[in-house]
Order: sequence, then structure tokens, then C-alpha cells
Amino acid sequence: MTIDIDALAAIDVHTHVHASVNAPAGDGKDREAFFAYFGSDVVSPTVHDLAEYYAARNMVCVAFTVDATTATGEPPDVTNDEIVELAALHPDVVVPFASIDPLRGRAGVLEAERLVEGGGIRGFKFHPNLQAFFPNERAFYPLYEVIEASGLPALFHSGHTGVGAGRPGGDGVRLKYSNPMFVDDVAVDFPAMPIILAHPSFPWQDEAISVALHKPSVYIDLSGWSPKYFPPNLVQYANTLLKHKVMFGSDYPVITPDRWLADFEKIDIRPDVRPLILKWNAARLLGLAPAEPAT
Repeated sequence: MTIDIDALAAIDVHTHVHASVNAPAGDGKDREAFFAYFGSDVVSPTVHDLAEYYAARNMVCVAFTVDATTATGEPPDVTNDEIVELAALHPDVVVPFASIDPLRGRAGVLEAERLVEGGGIRGFKFHPNLQAFFPNERAFYPLYEVIEASGLPALFHSGHTGVGAGRPGGDGVRLKYSNPMFVDDVAVDFPAMPIILAHPSFPWQDEAISVALHKPSVYIDLSGWSPKYFPPNLVQYANTLLKHKVMFGSDYPVITPDRWLADFEKIDIRPDVRPLILKWNAARLLGLAPAEPAT
């Protein structure tokens, strides 16, 4: 993929595909409580919708679904194959990530191998809360072996989640799975696998910062929160020791990039660091721009 990063406004490393082109009106899932948690209108974008939306903003987006079929009994909104196929029609806008249900065991490993061999996938997304797994369990290591060998990044949801928030029993979603310290074990055992800790990791923000500081392979995306709510320690480290390891993400469609960027303008981020967070760190991690030594 050849993209003029200098001319690009931003790279959003965290967006969701919520509908298949075969069901453009959505899949009938009740999303009202989820979107209400973020104060957003219910939107169910297809890959084509994402491409149109981000192209209009001169941005690139990383797009994925979440396959939590085993834990929830519900299939993902869209298949990995559809995301890869449609993203290929928008190569200058959409970067496709796959979602593998870790609880599928060997079948999940085989799907990851197939997707890597196909050459279209650019990374993998995991949601430990929704998929109900501890990332450091050895049963999932064969899956990480495939990802590490591919050289592609793995993005792990971390911290609190809006999924099930405010619902009785949290709709069965358990927060314990997404402590970043479980991902620290993965970073130790798979040092060549780039890892993205998604979101400010409340209530484990210090843990996430520590892991990213300690492990060269670990990055942080800032999705899922308006920047005006970022804790001071996250802003401090984003400005200094983590300035090459923190990246813009919105969590679209629950938070729009327009809303995120407007709030980002108002927080105390150094002028020289802003372009790193908005596009350059992601461009280098995703292979859209040459890597260069940190300064």
C-alpha cells in the first residue's frame, strides 16, 4: 500500500464494521444501550460505509469486527473474508484486521493461517472481555505463534468496556479479562509480535503505561474515550517517553473521529508530538511509512 502520509490528515487505528453488505440495514442486534452509553446515534457501517466516511476526511482507518461466537452464542457482524475483500477495493483508505475467536482452538489457528497466507489481512483484533478469555492462557499461544510469524500486529481491548455497561449483570461481560498485565505475559513470550493495547485502560492505566514503557513491542491506542477525559499521567507519558508508541483511534461509530479530534485539539499535547499520535506512529507500525529511530 502506497499512501502519502504527509498529505494525510490522520490514521484511525480503531474502527468497527457493524454490518455486512448483504445486510446493510444492520443485523437486528440491540445496540441502543451500547450507543447510548457513549452518547451516540446508532450507526451500523459496512466496509464501504467506512471507506466513504474516512475518504471524505482524508484519513485511513483500521477496520475489524469482533468474533465472540463461543462466549456469546452470536456470530460476528461480518466475516473476516468480507472485510478483506471489500477493503481491497479501498486500499488507500481501509486497513483490514481479522478477528479470531480464541475459544475456537485449532479451528481458529487454521483460520488465522489461512488469512495470513491469503495476504490481505494487516493485523488481528482481540476483545478479552467479550470473548471471555485471559490473553496469557497457554491454550491461545498457538494462535499467537501464527501472528508473530506473520509479523502482523495484534490489538487487544484493555480496561473498561461499554459493552454491557449499565445492563443487569453487565450482560455477562466480565471486566477482569482486560487487565493489561495479562498482555504483558504475551509480550514476554512473543517479543516479535507488535501489540496494541486499545483504549485508555481504566482502571489499569498505570499498568498499561508500564507495559508499554517496558516492552518495546507494545503500543497504546487512544480510542473509546474523548481526549478531554484522558488521565493526566496518560497525557504526560504521551508527550514524553511514549510519544512514539501512542496512536489515534476513535472507536467509530460509537465515537466519531470529528468529535475525538475536536477534543484532542483542546488538551495539552506538544505540537511536535501531535502528528506522531495522529498518523506517524501508526503509519510506521502498519508498514505505511518507513520506520525511523525514535528521538
